[in-house]
Amino acid sequence: MTMLTRRKLLTLGGITALGAGSFSVLRITLARADAAKVMAPPDALAAATRGDILIVDIRRPDEWDRTGIAEYAVAIDMRDEDFLAKLKAARASSSQPVAVICARGVRSARMTRRLDDAGIGPLIDIPEGMLGSPAGPGWIARALPVVRLN
Repeated sequence: MTMLTRRKLLTLGGITALGAGSFSVLRITLARADAAKVMAPPDALAAATRGDILIVDIRRPDEWDRTGIAEYAVAIDMRDEDFLAKLKAARASSSQPVAVICARGVRSARMTRRLDDAGIGPLIDIPEGMLGSPAGPGWIARALPVVRLN
């Protein structure tokens, strides 16, 4: 019978934890992938400039005040009880893709899932966010234009 040494036990625990963490990242990625395409900030800016997509900044007003919002974006706080009505009013048409951006891509991934569940689409996630994430440096670090809200 083989005895488990402390080193073997710690190694096994680390492998298990690593596997569980990888599964969580995979699960989040898959949850977003079936609800939305993913787009980098420069591509989102180009598409919004042409009117091909609507960028919606779902962060809080205090976050908008600190950084401004992406040029061509509309600011709609995801906590707003009239969020869906405001989103629908901002779209050029019901077929215009909605690109969701937040600070670092976490809330935008969740929001694309919620919008998909509400029958809104097509959807695009900007996972770099305004401030950057593991997906990339973000809107601001890429020196893309921002506007200040009054």
